[in-house]
Amino acid sequence: MRVSRLGCLNKMGNFKGFLSTALVFLIFELCLVCCDITDGNTEHLKRENSLMKPYQGVGSSPSSQWDFWGSTLVTSSYVRLTPDERSKQGSIWNTVPCYLKDWEMHVHFKVHGSGKKNLHGDGIAVWYTKDKLHPGNIVHTFRSFPYISAMVNNGSVNYDHGKDGRSSELGGCSAEIRNREHDTYLAIRYSKGRLTVMVDVEDKNEWKECIDIGGVRLPTGYFFGASAATGDLSDNHDIISMKLYQLMVEHTPEEENQDWTKIEPSVSLLKSPKDNIDDPTGNFRGTPLTGWKVFLLLLCALLGIVVCGVVGAVVFQKRQERNKRFY
Repeated sequence: MRVSRLGCLNKMGNFKGFLSTALVFLIFELCLVCCDITDGNTEHLKRENSLMKPYQGVGSSPSSQWDFWGSTLVTSSYVRLTPDERSKQGSIWNTVPCYLKDWEMHVHFKVHGSGKKNLHGDGIAVWYTKDKLHPGNIVHTFRSFPYISAMVNNGSVNYDHGKDGRSSELGGCSAEIRNREHDTYLAIRYSKGRLTVMVDVEDKNEWKECIDIGGVRLPTGYFFGASAATGDLSDNHDIISMKLYQLMVEHTPEEENQDWTKIEPSVSLLKSPKDNIDDPTGNFRGTPLTGWKVFLLLLCALLGIVVCGVVGAVVFQKRQERNKRFY
């Protein structure tokens, strides 16, 4: 079944001091591969965890399913987290916790403003957290292109503002999403300990893989939200929809009997996210070596053995010829 296209993000505006986050997607910059996405079937849509037009469940009443804060403006067509003005902060939060073990979030968003092409201010983020975001200082990320970044934190890792969070980044990719004439989308999938982020920002009705990370452990009972901020630079940061789908996945009896609300947010990596600091491209991937990666490694090793064998044979032959001259 064909799914609706999903949302992406821009250069992120994060709020300092919010360290109890399980999962954060910062919009800074993006790199890409085609990937299969969920069915997007309406029967699997979790309406209590979804934000859709005409946004009837948004407000401060006890029955509201979404609450907003700061500069956020709710209209009939979009939820504007920040206007194209300096020093604004806004967010929107689902008041219903997510108890799905396997899920996929589709985000339809738009980032646009009157500033210069490559000057974004400051960014937007999608959250899956234990608690709502609290106001604080903004992360300023002045990179040459928008960037999408993923982080998992259990409260023990500090966000490095000076390096745009690269020391705690699990993966990311660059994408041109600002001032597009067409819609832009992001898909976030979490299933069987694997976190995958895909984008559709080229108006080709195709998904491009941005991030694929194995060994991710996320608890249930957390809340989805989105936030944005502006500083000296500004943009309109609009959320058109956030749709959560349940993935139909079988689990072992041990997994089913486990209390998923007690899981500690964590990621098992082949190397530390701190190795990201020395990677100026931001192309770090903390994924297992499977599939084509293993094939390439084996191919390189085989070629290395062949080259060494050829060189050894040539050297051996030269020595044999040299020895014959002495007899």
